[in-house]
Amino acid sequence: MNRALTYVNLAGVILLAALAVAQWQANRRTNLQAIQLEKVGQEQSARIAEQDKTILGQTADLETFRGQLTKTHATLKETESKLATTEQEVRQLSIERDQLKISVTNWAAAVTARDEQLKLANTELKKLGDDRNEVVGKFNDLAAKYNSVVKDLNEARTRLAGTNAAPASAK
Repeated sequence: MNRALTYVNLAGVILLAALAVAQWQANRRTNLQAIQLEKVGQEQSARIAEQDKTILGQTADLETFRGQLTKTHATLKETESKLATTEQEVRQLSIERDQLKISVTNWAAAVTARDEQLKLANTELKKLGDDRNEVVGKFNDLAAKYNSVVKDLNEARTRLAGTNAAPASAK
């Protein structure tokens, strides 16, 4: 019986060793899975932290873009307002330009008409000047003849006075 107990004891020890090995392998697999899960958890935590950082950056970028969009929208409204004002000024200036073109055309026509009138007046003045010069020439001729007649008359009076004075002194 001792022998049988030794064999039973040996079988129990082998069975216990096999059970310990099986238990050790199960614990090992469990520990490896726990380590793997811990690694995955750390990786996911790192990814989550990175994604949170990215989200914060993107949120800041989004706020910056919103500010820029608001500023751009305000600038666009201001530019549209200035454009409308400028277009109105351009229309007004175009109307004024057209009016000035018409005024310049009318002025040019008036200047041309004035020049024609001046040419006619100049021609008339030249004719009047020539007529005046002719009349002055005739007047000068007449004055010369008058002076000659007066001179002759004075000489004749002097001769007559001299002939009348001589007989009175002879008396």
